[in-house]
Amino acid sequence: MSNAAIWGAVGAGVVGVLVLNILLPFWLSVLIVLGIPVAGYFMLDESQRRRLKGINRRRRLGPGA
Repeated sequence: MSNAAIWGAVGAGVVGVLVLNILLPFWLSVLIVLGIPVAGYFMLDESQRRRLKGINRRRRLGPGA
């Protein structure tokens, strides 16, 4: 992923969170922001979760990957 794409995704995320905070109560926006990644994780297959944990353990996931 290029630097421009990363900054574009970060900017879109910030704008999305700001819009949620303006339109919805704080607790509901926090629930949405935290609930989407958690729901995505639980939608993974058991083998996909194991693979994701292995990638994270080898530090190939996250900033600077």
